[in-house]
Amino acid sequence: MQTMTPVGQHNARQLYYDVFWYGVLAGGTLAFLPVYAARLGASGFQVALLTAGPALVNLVASLPAARWLEGRSLTWATVVTAVAHRAGYLILVGLPWLFTDRVQVWVLVLLIVLMSAPGTVIAVAFNAMFADLVAPEWRALVVGRRNALMALSMLGTSLLCGWLLDVLVFPINYQLVFGLGLLGAAMSTWYLARLRPVGAAPPRVGRPMRDLARPGLFRFADAVRPAAGLRFLLRARGQRLLRLDLLRGSFGLFLLVFFLFYTFQYTPIPILPLFWVNHLTLSDGVISLGNASFYASMLLASMALARLSSRWGHHLVLAASAVLYGAYPWLNALARDARFFLMASIAGGIAWGLASGGLVTRLMERVPANDRPAHMALHNLALNLGILAGSLLGPVLGDWLGLRQALYLSAVLRVVAGLLLVLWG
Repeated sequence: MQTMTPVGQHNARQLYYDVFWYGVLAGGTLAFLPVYAARLGASGFQVALLTAGPALVNLVASLPAARWLEGRSLTWATVVTAVAHRAGYLILVGLPWLFTDRVQVWVLVLLIVLMSAPGTVIAVAFNAMFADLVAPEWRALVVGRRNALMALSMLGTSLLCGWLLDVLVFPINYQLVFGLGLLGAAMSTWYLARLRPVGAAPPRVGRPMRDLARPGLFRFADAVRPAAGLRFLLRARGQRLLRLDLLRGSFGLFLLVFFLFYTFQYTPIPILPLFWVNHLTLSDGVISLGNASFYASMLLASMALARLSSRWGHHLVLAASAVLYGAYPWLNALARDARFFLMASIAGGIAWGLASGGLVTRLMERVPANDRPAHMALHNLALNLGILAGSLLGPVLGDWLGLRQALYLSAVLRVVAGLLLVLWG
């Protein structure tokens, strides 16, 4: 293998620093936002808007963002939109000083929705920029190190934030956690700004990179949004991206199954923070331990994905992990204390570590290499519609059945989605 060029080595170092600090943001602020909303007394619908709002923005803005990025420097666009997106975390720190608890919840929802507009641009631009800056022969190494650094950073940050939240009084404890997230966001953006152009872009290989960082996309509980395929939106070269005629063939049924999976994936997400805070009365320290367990098991499972897929095949591993994904809401529903909650976190991390990679691999297998932009645009449509539908369905089930029973039903729905992936995925 060739030696990495000096510019390549420099960029790799900046990407390592970037993802370490992004892990500080993700392990602290992003992980505890819905818990904070629950402690403010948010309803299930309000918690749902924390995921449904960004999904709606992404649904509307992703294709215009891809058009806007055409012909522009991806590094410049990523840095500029990162500054605009992450400035919102500064406002987040001061919310308790400015508003009452009831008003804070709505301001928090509005802030997350507004941040999602530049966040959508980052989600598209960063994925493509990474592919341009890192040569194909080095991507596995760089991505592997980034994933390990992010997992370590998120683990440490989650445990530190859990300790801070337990020992300090509310809301100062959350302000400190959000301040730590702001530091992570600022440092991550600084290292993104230090990236250097490499001249001619490396060849397009059309393989998923499996980079676990998702800049610009919010992550709550066990629902981690895949950014797979967003870089292909920039390869349309003026061609029409939204082609509904593609839904008439077998790809339409394939996307319907993926839509149902995303819908049932997100159904329990608004329910879980309310269940942890109001029913299990878990401390923030215990919740942080659950987050850390999820991140650790997700990383270990993602590292084993290639070995399992080569032995059993991508389709079977994806289907099995998707069915196992129902264990997360099921074990949470069984919980009466922290033990089942921690078991759920470990099981959910393993399932999603396998399912997330399997979803991307299966998607790339079903998308023709010569027409990826239009197919990926439809996948992005199915993804965000699924997030929107699932996030809004969750509170309805919670109000109708109660939180615990809604989690049981969510588990069943996830298993159904996994079985559909076996048949038609």
